This record gives sequence, structure tokens and C-alpha cells, in this order.
Amino acid sequence: MATGPTHRRQHLRWLAGAAALVSAPAGWVQATPGVTVPARDDDTFWTLAREGGCVLLMRHAATVPGVGDPPGFRLDDCRTQRNLSEAGREASRRLGERFQERGVRLSAVYSSAWCRCTDTARLAFDPHYPPHRVWPALNSFFQGQGKADAQTREVLQRVASLCAPENWMLVTHQVNITTLTGVFPAMGEVFLTRFETARPDRLTVLARLPG
Repeated sequence: MATGPTHRRQHLRWLAGAAALVSAPAGWVQATPGVTVPARDDDTFWTLAREGGCVLLMRHAATVPGVGDPPGFRLDDCRTQRNLSEAGREASRRLGERFQERGVRLSAVYSSAWCRCTDTARLAFDPHYPPHRVWPALNSFFQGQGKADAQTREVLQRVASLCAPENWMLVTHQVNITTLTGVFPAMGEVFLTRFETARPDRLTVLARLPG
């Protein structure tokens, strides 16, 4: 895959997000330089989610071992991709049940076209909420795929008008979430974010739910 200055900048941000877990105030976790987010707190997550007006960013659930996808993978053939593990599939089902039990409203569920994302969305949310829809702006731009700047800009522009009680669930990839928030998510983790007009280039992470 092609690489360039944008990809190199993203790579440096990912490394910073993965490593920078020190020097933040108590109860907070530092992500990329200058970005801090709350430590995981289930009660805060569910309270804010019920209030609405949230953009919920979920990294796909746990996969079989690997990084990226095998050479020559195809989006129209799941057999050529790195897919969910059985543990990831079961965790997806449990997560959807928790959202339903906690009374969280999802007015829309969007997913990357990658099978590990569509399967996460289908298993977690389709039984309880409007069926997920593929949104190409959520497709991975890992290792120079896609158009990182344009995709990120499209997501930010569309979520800017989201208001309570509506919530959107976006099931996507680590690289997309880190670019949108400055924070590195684990597989299956959900970030509860909101768009703030004072910071239109980034979604603000208010709470986190582990996978």
C-alpha cells in the first residue's frame, strides 16, 4: 500500500497514543500530547448515553491474531480478511444486550465495510436497533488505504448536528478512532464522544466502555 506524509504523521500519533499512559491527572488517561480522557467508568458512560446527543465510536470486536489484512484481501470476500474470533463474536452479542438492558437509544448504526466491523455491528446491534448501514467514511485508512483527511472531515461534518435524544453508533477501526479523538482504543472498546463547536477538528471523549 502507498504511504506518504499524512500516513507518517498518523503513525506517530498512534505510537504516542499507545504509549502515553502516564503524567495525566488522577482519574484521567493521557492519549496523544495535550489530550486527556476519563478513565473507564461504566456508570458515567451509561448515564451520558441515556441523555443522548452522543457519537459512540466502537473499534470492532476481538479478531483472530494479526495486523491489518492478508495481502490481496478483498472487501467483497470475508474469507480473504482478518475476521472476528469466536470470543469477539460472543462479546459483540453481549454488548448489544447491555445497551438494550441499559435503555440506551441508538437512532442509527453505521459500520465500516470491513467484515470484522459489519459482523460486530450485526451481532451487537441489529437484533435491537435499526439495522446497521455501511458508511464508506468509516473504512480503514491503515497503511495508506482510503483518504484519511477526507473521511475524517466527512464524519465530523455529519455528526456536528447530532442532538439529544439521538445517538449514533459508528463501528470502525483503531486508526479512524484515533484520528477522530486522539485516543487509542482497544478492540471492542466504545468511546462516548460529543462534537463541540469550540473544537471542530476532533470529537471529545467523555466516557469509555471496555470491550
